[in-house]
Amino acid sequence: MESHREPTLADVAQAAGVSLTTVSRVLNNRGYLSQETRERVAEAIAQLNYRPNQIARALHGKSTQSIGLIVPTVALPFFGELTEHVEDFLADHGYRTFVCNSMGKADREREYLDLLVSHRVDGIISSAHNDGLADYSSIHLPVVSVDRDLSPTVPNVRCDNEAGGRLAAEHLLKRGARRPALLTSRTGIHNLREKGYRQVLQEADIEPVVLTVDFNTPDAERPGLIRDRLDLVADDIDAVFATDDLTAAQVMEWAAEKGLRVPEDFKVVGFDGTIAMRRALPALTTIQQPIAKLARAAVDLLLNRIEPATSAPSDEEHSDQPRKRLGVPSPMEVRLLPGRTA
Repeated sequence: MESHREPTLADVAQAAGVSLTTVSRVLNNRGYLSQETRERVAEAIAQLNYRPNQIARALHGKSTQSIGLIVPTVALPFFGELTEHVEDFLADHGYRTFVCNSMGKADREREYLDLLVSHRVDGIISSAHNDGLADYSSIHLPVVSVDRDLSPTVPNVRCDNEAGGRLAAEHLLKRGARRPALLTSRTGIHNLREKGYRQVLQEADIEPVVLTVDFNTPDAERPGLIRDRLDLVADDIDAVFATDDLTAAQVMEWAAEKGLRVPEDFKVVGFDGTIAMRRALPALTTIQQPIAKLARAAVDLLLNRIEPATSAPSDEEHSDQPRKRLGVPSPMEVRLLPGRTA
């Protein structure tokens, strides 16, 4: 009868006719072993389809060559593109990525944190959007965040959100808007895109209009809530800066339902500039984040914390020397991608 259990180190040793110690030495490339012995072990591993137990390796103080990545959901274009780049850059360094979708739920993020720690990942990159989650402070692993303030000790890789907010508001005013609204997920001092928007409107002596639809709103409810928010101020605004491109697309649908021509009657600017949204909605004017650079910076920071002496150089260094240790990253530059919506 065929066995449904995974082959063990002992099975490999028996099939190769060697000791457990010999198999371990082959796997870890330690000590002198004849080429014949190495080939016998390699053949047994191939025949049995043996996979080393990474958790067991971790218990012996060895790297599992794995990283956890926590995002709200890869279904959102920004996080899907970020995940693709992070996974690609980590693979270049020999690391596997465990991708965890928190789905905007704090309890699910906690469960994934426990899972990643129990699987002895070498580090974690987090870009989930659950505020006030203190669990990261109890994790004794290297952690890097992307566009999320976890704690003063965790590097936050992000674009220059404040500059992006200024760019969007300035562009709308230059294109003739007189009362641009901000449509965002959460308002407050931590929303730097809002801060940039407010600065520009204050300089222009225009009263800001800030509308919110929570980031973790279920997809089925989001369009209706956006319409409701816009309906309340429809007579008082002539433009919207939406702090993500999907929301900007829904603003454009609302404008069409109201019989407003974009950009003649109503102007829209989004934020993110992902490849997917640029292909689906090339007319959208948006503030583009350097997503690939954000992903590379997050990976570089994490690997420098995990293996400071052995990490490979980044593209920018172009050398065979180990990478220099990276400090707290500065916000990365954003740029305006003009379309026909503003």
